[in-house]
Amino acid sequence: MTIQPGDKIPAATLYEMGSDGPGGMSTDDLFSGKTVVLFGIPGAFTPTCSAQHLPGFVKMADQIKAKGVDEIVCFAVNDAFVMGAWGKDQNVDGKVRMIADGDAELTKKMGLELDLNGKGLGLRCDRFAMVVENGVVKSIDQEGPGEFEVSSAEAQLSKL
Repeated sequence: MTIQPGDKIPAATLYEMGSDGPGGMSTDDLFSGKTVVLFGIPGAFTPTCSAQHLPGFVKMADQIKAKGVDEIVCFAVNDAFVMGAWGKDQNVDGKVRMIADGDAELTKKMGLELDLNGKGLGLRCDRFAMVVENGVVKSIDQEGPGEFEVSSAEAQLSKL
């Protein structure tokens, strides 16, 4: 079942590229005591993710944070090396945190898997965006197949 508003973000270990290489963190570390806009993408360097989804959040980061958001987090079933390289390629410059769910641990626990087996991509994260306050989901917007509307930076900004 897909995570719903009012649900707590499940416990999982996620990874982020740091100056000394990949570092692990718990979901409690990422979400406790903060308001976070978390958006999930099927994969780093993929067309819609690279041309629209991530760039929209980078462009609108200041406006989103002005609404009381502490952090904006880009989330994918990729490894921390790929997420770090993609963040550099997209010039996120600290506006968006690039978080890896390499084992799809949190993706599965939230019920947000996208099965792209047979297409050479394996198990991925569905495209979504959510607002999380102190570890609790306040809103979630999951895209339909091939769509990109409700999870955009503009759509999330309008909800804050």
